[in-house]
Amino acid sequence: MEHTSTATALSVGVGLSANVDAGLAAEQACEQAAAFVKPGEADLVLIFAAGAHAGELDDIAQVIRSTLEPGTLVGVSAEGIIANDAELERQPAVAVFAASLPGTSLHPFSYRDLPHVKDDDSESLREAARVAGARRDLRATLFFADPFSVPAAAAVSVLSNTRSVVEGLKRAPVIGGMASGASKPGGNTLVLNEQVMRAGGVGVAIRGDIAVDALVSQGCRPIGKPLVVTGAQRNIIKSLGGVKAMDALREIIGELEAEDRDLLTNGVFVGRVIDEYKSRFGRGDFLIRGVLGVDNSSGSIAVGDLVRTGQTIQFHLRDAKTATEDLELLLASQQLQTPPVGGLLFTCNGRGARLFGDANHDAARVSRTLGTDPERPMPLAGFFAAGEIGPIGESSFLHGHTASLALFRAKRRIHGES
Repeated sequence: MEHTSTATALSVGVGLSANVDAGLAAEQACEQAAAFVKPGEADLVLIFAAGAHAGELDDIAQVIRSTLEPGTLVGVSAEGIIANDAELERQPAVAVFAASLPGTSLHPFSYRDLPHVKDDDSESLREAARVAGARRDLRATLFFADPFSVPAAAAVSVLSNTRSVVEGLKRAPVIGGMASGASKPGGNTLVLNEQVMRAGGVGVAIRGDIAVDALVSQGCRPIGKPLVVTGAQRNIIKSLGGVKAMDALREIIGELEAEDRDLLTNGVFVGRVIDEYKSRFGRGDFLIRGVLGVDNSSGSIAVGDLVRTGQTIQFHLRDAKTATEDLELLLASQQLQTPPVGGLLFTCNGRGARLFGDANHDAARVSRTLGTDPERPMPLAGFFAAGEIGPIGESSFLHGHTASLALFRAKRRIHGES
């Protein structure tokens, strides 16, 4: 059921608890969030539960509903969670994000039959989500799904395209992540208001007087030069610039400095150019996908994406230093705008201490950089995902190894909108 805000002030509150009792953790997180968003005034509440608490998300949701009385409630089970400048990995914890969003309407949706959504079957998800593509006031769609039951790339593509039917309007971003609280089918939990699901997807379309800015830090840097795909079949790159793909890659590797060559142990990535009309390409112009394998006999390279002849690609490297620099560059550009009132962060479960060697890397940089007071970081919540959702260019995609960020601000007036 659609929820229309009656709030008068834009505000966000975030709560966090690592109490070993799930019920007490939920109460403590609610109490912290309620210090900034009063019960009954929260238009949107998100719950992220990790560790042993992930299996008790349905009970946690009951506590949240009775305490905060949210207009729309969404919950996701996760391996680790984010709250303000802290990241709690692989331990029981609950994070609560509560937002008053005046002048907005929220349209929640769920879909239980996402396995039937294929690349050529968009109407089923469009009908289930009922996200009105012709609505000019669509600001963003939050989407969370179970990775074992959802063809996520196809689902995100459908949601990303719902607004493109309106001539002259940019696509509204799709932001979110894949539940990571379980390693086998049926182990994750998704909550949408009173509904509890062990498979499928849940989300909410946000419309109205708000700005939702989305950015994705892919944490990669290019090596070599851009190359045109001259031979391809589905996800196989056969030739680049008229030579075998492996020969082109070997030439690039041969020209690397020793330090960069050492990074090859982390794997090689392929960046596909999003906007082929650009004359020069830099960070943010590529959709990064992993190299899945090579065939030395044919000289072909398999990548985690569909590739076609004529596309431009560039090989990339990824490491902790590059990931840090990439995130900090994105945040620096955000500091030129009005400070956001709060944000949501969905980071890969391969980041965190696994990649950076220390805790709180992404959360601390985001919340402290964008906070207006050194004593109070920007309210921020999220989780470590089994796949992150966010935009590159005007379209949204399912990613890996990234940090996907949504920032909430007062609406910027757009010419032609009512």
